[in-house]
Amino acid sequence: MTGSRFSLGLFCMLILLATVGAATDDGPPGPSKLTLHTRRREAIDGKAKRPQFTVIEKTVEWDWRRTAVVVCDMWDDHWCRGAARRVVELADPMNQVIAQARQRGALIIHAPSTTVDFYDGTPQRQLAKSAPYAKPPVPLATSPRWGTAWCWPDQEREGELPIDDSDMGCDCAEKCKIAAPWTRQIAAIDIGPDDAISDNGQEVYNLLTQRGIDHVLIMGVHLNMCVLGRPFAIRQLTQLGKDVVLVRDLTDTMYCSKMKPFVDHFTGTDLVVEHVEKYWCPTITSVDLVGGQPFRFAEDRR
Repeated sequence: MTGSRFSLGLFCMLILLATVGAATDDGPPGPSKLTLHTRRREAIDGKAKRPQFTVIEKTVEWDWRRTAVVVCDMWDDHWCRGAARRVVELADPMNQVIAQARQRGALIIHAPSTTVDFYDGTPQRQLAKSAPYAKPPVPLATSPRWGTAWCWPDQEREGELPIDDSDMGCDCAEKCKIAAPWTRQIAAIDIGPDDAISDNGQEVYNLLTQRGIDHVLIMGVHLNMCVLGRPFAIRQLTQLGKDVVLVRDLTDTMYCSKMKPFVDHFTGTDLVVEHVEKYWCPTITSVDLVGGQPFRFAEDRR
């Protein structure tokens, strides 16, 4: 009798182990939920002409498979030598975050604006082009700037940017000549077989709708320009009702410290991060995705 009970118990345990193994094989490795420690800024008196803001920190959970990662304008080169150097520095830690998100089941959308023709004929470009049309809940941006449609600042929603980038933001000792040397995304960022490539707002919205994606992590350059204004970026996605979060340590700005408010380049970036947290979306650091410490540029000696 005791032997029969032992055999029955062993049989049940084997069935349980087989079931757990099968469930693990069916899904992505690791947890199915992404835990984010978000930060945003809320106006204490929203009606004040110059409201004061308080920092709000909140922990949220996202379903990996209802999450997309948008990689903005991480080109292979830039007209500004300093900007190009910082993109190279960003690429490896960003690639680690992308690899983790991809492994967990998130959709990765590479958006190297104006260079997507480089990828014509690839499965990743075709994935974006072939997603069925989805009618957006609000009109998409159509005003052109720098080769794509552009979402200009919403004067009713956001204040002026806290930095003056009217000189285009080159912070090099000798000003660089403005041109367009980029031809593709920087090769240090891997493009997986199931990733998508697009710089088109409608294509990106089609992809998100097709896959039931409500949550978007955005990273890349430059925060005061393309990461806010491109048709696949913060302003447009937020207006479309998506739950957008900026990865604040994996971005950079075009800002010259000789322009207002006359702070160093990296403090200028922090000020734009605060602007985003006030008016558009929360932020996180890459620690939520890969652990360790937040990324920091080598030149940032603060």
